[in-house]
This record gives sequence, structure tokens and C-alpha cells, in this order.
Amino acid sequence: MTAPLDLDQLQSFCAIADCGSFTEAAKRVFKTQSAVSMQIKRLEERLGHALFVRDGRSISLTHEGNELYARARRMLRINAEIIDYFSEDDLSGNIRFGVPDDYAVRLLPLILSQFQQTHPKIAVDVRCLPSEELLDGMHSGRFDLIVFTQGTHHEFGELFRTERMFWVGIDETVLNFDEPLPLACGPQSCCWRGTALEALNRQGIDYRVAYTSSNATAITSAVLSGLAIGLLPESALHSDMKILGEPDGLPRLPDAQIAVLRSSQAYGGIYDALTSHILASMGNLHADELLQAAE
Repeated sequence: MTAPLDLDQLQSFCAIADCGSFTEAAKRVFKTQSAVSMQIKRLEERLGHALFVRDGRSISLTHEGNELYARARRMLRINAEIIDYFSEDDLSGNIRFGVPDDYAVRLLPLILSQFQQTHPKIAVDVRCLPSEELLDGMHSGRFDLIVFTQGTHHEFGELFRTERMFWVGIDETVLNFDEPLPLACGPQSCCWRGTALEALNRQGIDYRVAYTSSNATAITSAVLSGLAIGLLPESALHSDMKILGEPDGLPRLPDAQIAVLRSSQAYGGIYDALTSHILASMGNLHADELLQAAE
């Protein structure tokens, strides 16, 4: 009978894959770098394949490493679930949570407030940043859990919500295509900006980026002041906004895809509690419910 894989080795393997560094991974799993290196050597010997490509200071997964990564995470999650099931300890601790404010900007505080009421011993430290910065922060170990926008050239994370993206203006907005369309949108790294500009280019609509910000509140203010036309997901819509679209001569925007991503150490216990609450609270909401909850 084949002996089972060592979960401790898989934990170290996932930590290295997450941060791209043996040194940083050793800190995260509370081991010396030499001990982590030995774990990976034994895991590679056991599986008969190299798991990492080492190019100077750069470390990336091999094809076999990529295949192992998702499976190893599932094993770590199941292990945490078993421990939780038989544990009698109260849920308590700190979670470093990151979220972009370009959607659910008013809804998220309500969700976290409800979570705090049902889990008073869990402290959630929240940082709002653009999705790319959140992913970089996860890579460098600054977060335990993030919610982020997929479409940022990062095809990972657990997709839990898809919602419409809309062009928005104020009630008095009348589009004049004889002049460049003034836009309020995120910075160049914003995936929504890229897809919106591509859609305008395909339709031959001239535009100018009149207002740029990574902050959803700033974009909302620019739109409501009549400065520019914005692009926002349904969870960030404001009751005073006018939705614009194909009848107004604008192209349809691709849907927004929202995902949750955990560090390889953030399974079970407090992390499962917060993840489950977010998915249950946001995953099935419709546009009218989002507006009602945010008011």
C-alpha cells in the first residue's frame, strides 16, 4: 500500500508557490530555509518530478508543480475541515482581509458588520486597494484573504459572483458623439478600463479619459457631478445614476467576475467562517437587493 503524502511538505510547497521564495515561505511555515528545501527535495523525490524551475532568484512552478498545486490546496482544505469538525475551541483570531472598493463599496461594511455580530472574537483588518495591488499583497504575504476582480491576467481564485457592468451618467446626460466622449475610469492597470476602451474602439466611438482614479467613490463623484461618463458594476450603482447602453449608442460591456482567494495557510476555522459569510451574503444578490441594502 502506498504511503500517503506528507501534509507538512505540501504546506511548504504551497507556501513557496504562493510567494515565489523559499526564504519567505520558510517564515510563513515557521521553519528554517534549509528545512523547507529538504522538504521540497523529499517531495520531488517521492513524486519523481521537479516541482519548481529555479532561474536565479526567480522561482516558478513546473507543469507538474502546477498540477500538484490545486490538488495540494484541496488536501490542506480538507485537513482543516476535519480538524475544525472535531475541535471544541471557540473561533477567535485576526484576519487580514483585502478588497477593492470599485464594487460593493457601500454593501461590504454591512456584510462585515453582520459578521462581527455573529463572530465577536474574530477581528477583521480590512484594506481597500485595486485588485492588482491586492494580488501583489497576497503574493508578499500581507493578506490572509482577498476578494478581487478576475480579468487581471490572474486565472486563479474561487469565482463566486458575476454581475453586469454598466455605462452610467446623470439623468440629464445626453450623449454627443460629435465630440470625444468624456470618461471617468480606473488607471491603465484596471481590467475594466481596458475592456471598455476596446469596446469603444471597436465601435469607432471617439473618447477621452477625463477622470482617472482607482477609488470607486471618486469615480462615482465624477459621474454624479456630470464631469464624465463612468463604468461601474451593478453593486456600485447609485440611485441617482442613469444607466446608459446600446439604445444610447454605447457598446455592451463584459460582465464583472468577482473571486475570493486565500493564502495557503488560510483554511479552516476563522477563514472558512469569513469566506462562507461573504459568499452567502454577496453570491446571490440581485441588483435591486444591492441598491436596497446599500441605502
